[in-house]
Parts: sequence; C-alpha cells; structure tokens
Amino acid sequence: MNNSADAMVKTARRRNIDPTTCERDYSSEEREFMMAYEAYKRSSGRNFPTCSEILEVVRNLGYSKTTI
Repeated sequence: MNNSADAMVKTARRRNIDPTTCERDYSSEEREFMMAYEAYKRSSGRNFPTCSEILEVVRNLGYSKTTI
C-alpha cells in the first residue's frame, strides 16, 4: 500500500475504537455515579447536563470538597 492508503486504513480503524464504550470492570463508585448520572438525565430530560448539574449529581451522592 502507499502512504495515503495506509493513513486511510489507520484513520478508519481509529474511528471504530471509542474509549468511552470499551468494556472494562468499573468500580462500585463508578457504577453508582453512572447510574445516578443516567437517572438525572432521564428525570431532567437533559441529555447533556451542564457542569453545575453534574456537580449536583455528585453532591447528591454524598461527595463534598474538603480542605487540607
């Protein structure tokens, strides 16, 4: 293959790999957050919550900022 054909193959392969959907073992905390996040999206009707809304989900799970 020539260089442009090689580049097209590599680009096509790269497009098929989505790191956000890779199967892996999530921790219980990660699963809890993902479920709370999905529940928030369903209840609010917002597919793309703002950072403030995501922070609200995190706080509702009991997380808070601590100072050192």
